[in-house]
Amino acid sequence: MSDWATILPFDGKTPRIHASAFVAPGARIIGDVEIGPDASVWYNCVLRGDINRIVIGARSNLQDGTIVHVEGPRPGGAGLPTIVGKDVLVGHMAILHGCAVEDDAFVGMGAIVMDDCRIGVGAMLAAGAMLTPGKHIPEAQLWTGRPATFRRNLTAHERGTMATQARHYVDNARRHVEALRVAPGTRPNCASRTSTS
Repeated sequence: MSDWATILPFDGKTPRIHASAFVAPGARIIGDVEIGPDASVWYNCVLRGDINRIVIGARSNLQDGTIVHVEGPRPGGAGLPTIVGKDVLVGHMAILHGCAVEDDAFVGMGAIVMDDCRIGVGAMLAAGAMLTPGKHIPEAQLWTGRPATFRRNLTAHERGTMATQARHYVDNARRHVEALRVAPGTRPNCASRTSTS
């Protein structure tokens, strides 16, 4: 939502950002990136879709300092995009690289999700954990550690709390949009943005 964000085309592909999404000042959105309705990309995040694509689903949030990248084509393969589903929480300073994070999942602060990994629906990778290449966290499981391993199944209460936090980020993004509208030196829309509806 701010002119202070960098939204750049690369190799003929321009980021596609829904009009209701929030992109904070300092964020860098480059190339083949799609950001869905009511999603939020917070301060100083980098989404670099240069050698493959990045998709951020509706109402998902990438918190401050998160880095999202992809893996380019490999012999016999098309490479690895990074696909984030709907209502996903990604904590501060996380790294997502050529992976999939399914709907309602949670990636903790400082966690790393490596190539060809998948975090299942409603699952959680704990803060500081590292999911090594090719690992899959099944639905509603908690994995912790470096390398990450199964810890336990999440409770219904924990999953409900994750859903509440995802809704909170949608609301909080709207509050930041309003704050930026009145902040000196900012405007409500980024001129280089390509909005989708």
